[in-house]
Amino acid sequence: MARSGSELANQAAAGGRRSAANPAPLGLLGGTFDPIHYGHLRLAEEMGEALGLAQVRLVPAGLPPHRSAPATAASQRLQMVRLAVAGNPRLVVDDREIRKTGPSYTTETLAEIRAEVGPDAPLWLFMGADAFLGLATWHDWQRLFEFAHIAIAHRPGYRLIQSDALTDSLRSEVEHRLVDTPPATPAGSLWRFTITPLDISATAVRERLRRGQSIRYLVPEAVRTYIEEQKLYP
Repeated sequence: MARSGSELANQAAAGGRRSAANPAPLGLLGGTFDPIHYGHLRLAEEMGEALGLAQVRLVPAGLPPHRSAPATAASQRLQMVRLAVAGNPRLVVDDREIRKTGPSYTTETLAEIRAEVGPDAPLWLFMGADAFLGLATWHDWQRLFEFAHIAIAHRPGYRLIQSDALTDSLRSEVEHRLVDTPPATPAGSLWRFTITPLDISATAVRERLRRGQSIRYLVPEAVRTYIEEQKLYP
């Protein structure tokens, strides 16, 4: 069963007591998940595996400040994420942004989680290369590195440092934070990882649904059934 933010906080505190000298690293993947699909899940699974993480939290956004309002209600998006991760012990759901009133800022979420897990546990914020290129538009974005490392998932052959889409401020962060090997420190680095390329997007899934086309094998079957039962994305 998916756990709430408060339950996860209690678990993190208990874990810290068991191994205070060697706190377990934690992965975080945020998004609107409108709907969640196999691209999201493979990113979380592959990067969690590469970093040796026992837990990756999926954090559905309540009211994302950087984009238009999601097509479905927060409670429905949360339920789809819960259905998608069921049976995978590595992936858990953190519902704190759904429960929050007002916009969901990643910096504030990371600050909360850092306070829960303590100052020494390595935190890894996962994102795709496209999302990273827009990082400089995020609220208080440079403070993200105070609380976490950023792990960038990209396709084979992608060269981040040579991207023309990097702003000057973001390029500066890349040049002095990029590492080849994931550090054991709590926060502050950028690391790139090549994941299995899956050309799936939530936008494309919604468009197929609006056209009456099949989304089978693009999303987990439980998610597809839920979308059908709830008549989402008409």
